[in-house]
Amino acid sequence: MLRAGIIGLGKMGLSHQAIANTHPDIRLTTVCDTTNYVLDVLAKYTGVKTHSNYKRMLAESQLDCVFVATPSKYHAEIVGAALERNLHVFCEKPFGLNPSDGYRLADLAETKGLVNQVGYHYRFVATFNEAKRLLDLKAIGKIHHVQIEAYGPVVLRKKGTTWRSQKSEGGGCLFDYASHAIDLVNYVVGRPISVSGTVLKSVFSSDVDDEIYSTLQFAGGASGQLAANWSDDSYRKMSVQLSIWGTNGRIRVDRQELQIYLRSLPEPIDGLSVGWNARYTTEFTHPVWFYARGEEYSAQIDHFVQCIKNGESAVSSFRSASDASLVAALMRTDAEKSRTFIQMPGGPTPDASGNGKAGDKPRRRSVLDRLLNGDRR
Repeated sequence: MLRAGIIGLGKMGLSHQAIANTHPDIRLTTVCDTTNYVLDVLAKYTGVKTHSNYKRMLAESQLDCVFVATPSKYHAEIVGAALERNLHVFCEKPFGLNPSDGYRLADLAETKGLVNQVGYHYRFVATFNEAKRLLDLKAIGKIHHVQIEAYGPVVLRKKGTTWRSQKSEGGGCLFDYASHAIDLVNYVVGRPISVSGTVLKSVFSSDVDDEIYSTLQFAGGASGQLAANWSDDSYRKMSVQLSIWGTNGRIRVDRQELQIYLRSLPEPIDGLSVGWNARYTTEFTHPVWFYARGEEYSAQIDHFVQCIKNGESAVSSFRSASDASLVAALMRTDAEKSRTFIQMPGGPTPDASGNGKAGDKPRRRSVLDRLLNGDRR
């Protein structure tokens, strides 16, 4: 039995608590949070040792592994302390708001030979894994375009300050939500080598972004587009959809279904035929011992356990999670760049937000002005 502890008992921490508490190879011995009410309830009904200070918990507890589910701002500090005590670590996403911290911790975990995993649970959704398998088989030929979308109802009105609404603690929709889409692209297709045209928009939030739109470029010439919006209440819960176009067809996949269109079929592939084919999550998903929110949440924790038992590396490691943070950081930097604007003759001059006053003098020549004067550079 692996002796485990949990640090952070918010929504995801309690989900991990429920799953880990039922796993046949885990003995949950201690938990840590700053909310006394939650600690009192768990101490009374589960019998675990409770702490309000994670440093004291790590110092006083005999543990093999720890689950970290605190606000993103604290991940690097807590994970580093756990690794120094030679504990295997499962950390919630995003792994960190600074990719350099993530790579540093990845180096430390790998040097110590410790299992390290981040909660990018879409890597454990069966339909996305089937899409990856078909891409590895070159079923749709050479990829030339990718589109990833992530929508859901997280921030739907202006609200008081929480850790999610602060750029320095949660990272906004970009790091806390779009990171799922970024990581999924990295996993299924490959990490983009550059980003451009990134737009970060606030709908209800004042300090963070609620929408992200960006163009991706991949090695080999493929392009991509990312769209994420956590202020979309036309969805009941988070929905992620990945579409991939190749020289021999296309794949469209979400949590429930995989559709693949094939122009030709040079070699037989598992009953697929030329034209449209549809496959469903029930064909690929393996049952789990405990269901909470989706099979993938239990599957990722079991994967963490099996990696510890068998001395294997996790499929969603600190290093791969840091790659997702790196792409997100590149998008934020790209969004802050100045843009070439269209200035109508005699019209207002847009500022960085696209606003301007009529009669303002342009600070620089616009694209339209150059074209009207015959300058096509």
